Amino acid sequence: MNETNYSRVTEFVLLGLSSSKELQPFLFLIFLLLYLSILLGNFLIILTVTSDSRLHTPMYFLLANLSFIDICVASFATPKMLVDFLAERKTISFEACLVQIFCVHLFAGGEMVLLVSMAYDRYVAICKPLHYTTIMSRRVCIILVIIPWCVGFIHTTSQLAFTVNLPFCGPNQVDSFFCDLPLVTKLACIDTYVVSLLIVADSGFLSMSSFLLLVVSYTVILITVRNRSSASMAKARSTLTAHITVVILFFGPCIFIYVWPFSGYSVDKVLAVFYTIFTPILNPVIYTLRNKEVKGAMSKLRRWHIS
Repeated sequence: MNETNYSRVTEFVLLGLSSSKELQPFLFLIFLLLYLSILLGNFLIILTVTSDSRLHTPMYFLLANLSFIDICVASFATPKMLVDFLAERKTISFEACLVQIFCVHLFAGGEMVLLVSMAYDRYVAICKPLHYTTIMSRRVCIILVIIPWCVGFIHTTSQLAFTVNLPFCGPNQVDSFFCDLPLVTKLACIDTYVVSLLIVADSGFLSMSSFLLLVVSYTVILITVRNRSSASMAKARSTLTAHITVVILFFGPCIFIYVWPFSGYSVDKVLAVFYTIFTPILNPVIYTLRNKEVKGAMSKLRRWHIS
């Protein structure tokens, strides 16, 4: 079949989380509350870090950037999902679909590398405390934030390169609440087996390399503090517990979806909800809301606004 004979698909139909019309209003309310919680929690952290001079440190600078990326991760698809809960026909244009694909890989790829930057910050703080302020200079902190965005951009550009020229002429139903790249490529009018392998290899390489860097970083920290005082060990364990929890919550679904391509659609949808909705909610709680310095700064900020 010649490519010139293809009738180009101009829009896709997003099947969403559930086909039950009775569940749509309930799901709309639940995810609206979750999305508002994401915005409130992460914006509050950004505001707290920027307004309190005691939090103007590399660790909190990186945490504020993590909150910003979490807002982006939650916002690329959630508003559209909320609208679709109340819409009779859940469609998205071909161009908007490409934008969603671009955004999810830009933000998710950037967050993976930002977690590595945060691990490096903790490594320097725990393993080289006397040189911390020298190593983690303002210039280094800015570089540690710029690199994730550059890697995310390169990653998402390479992913789009596999997709943008694929011919779509027949089925246009995407069994998800956003344009997930592996699901979209399966709708192409040609055999996409090789393309799918390249997509999995690309995402899998970024996910696994970032994950391995994190594992190595945390292993080195544990080995370094093994012979130190119990107080140092307790501090290291507290830091590592927060980092490892977030790493597992974020990397688990990503690796499962892209490195294990034989999972069912329903499983993919649950995992997609997890890393686009629940991880951005849990990150502020795990990293900062349990932190005494942050809670103190938030209390000070609240008193300042009340007075």
